[in-house]
Amino acid sequence: MERRHAVVTGASSGIGAATVRTLVREHGMRVTAVARRADRLAALAEETGCDVVVADITSDADVERLASEMAQPVHVLVNNAGGAIGWEHVAESSLEAWSRQYEVNVVGTVRVTQALIPALRASGSGDIVVVTSTAGIEPYENGAGYVAAKHAESAMVRTLRLEMTGQGVRVIEIAPGMVRTDEFSLTRFAGDQASADAVYAGIEPLVAEDIADAIGWSVTRPHHVNVDRLVIRPREQGSATKTVRRATAPN
Repeated sequence: MERRHAVVTGASSGIGAATVRTLVREHGMRVTAVARRADRLAALAEETGCDVVVADITSDADVERLASEMAQPVHVLVNNAGGAIGWEHVAESSLEAWSRQYEVNVVGTVRVTQALIPALRASGSGDIVVVTSTAGIEPYENGAGYVAAKHAESAMVRTLRLEMTGQGVRVIEIAPGMVRTDEFSLTRFAGDQASADAVYAGIEPLVAEDIADAIGWSVTRPHHVNVDRLVIRPREQGSATKTVRRATAPN
């Protein structure tokens, strides 16, 4: 049986790096890890044996090079690169942050998908996975820029699924709730560690490996089975606006 080849973006940390490890170790796939940080990709390659391509998904030139250098065939594309910037009301929010979040989460995902669709079609059993967020399902205060970008990304996925039907390519959306990684909340809060830690106070959040496990499961179903959207939250996160936290001891 042909060894399946997966491409994972945003692979230098968090969900992306965990997905590389899962697909290599648990599912025996050949994996190409894609991210901007060469040093982290080199360490991941040494650890897992994955191939690497240093590329920024917001760059036309980088993604064109990614597609031209990519080993063939390509069976799986995991669009994981993305992120949130800022925590404020719409009235005070940064337009630059809105643009950046849209460029990375939406346009970047489309750019990579367009570049690799020919290879995915040619494989005869292609999978396009997009890691969105429960922010793409329901809004919450202070996060409108990210919420809007993830709503747009989720709408793109649903449209893409309609367009790819009949072409032998599955389109899968993975929508995580609260996931604790080293960088997501730290980036959102501009490096403020205390604010980042407070997001997860009093609750056991998901971790990157939980999402990687879901991605691995989704792309290893028989190919006539399409996992349209898989929503994954911590048990105590009922919604974006209801999270039950353990009481903390008084100071």
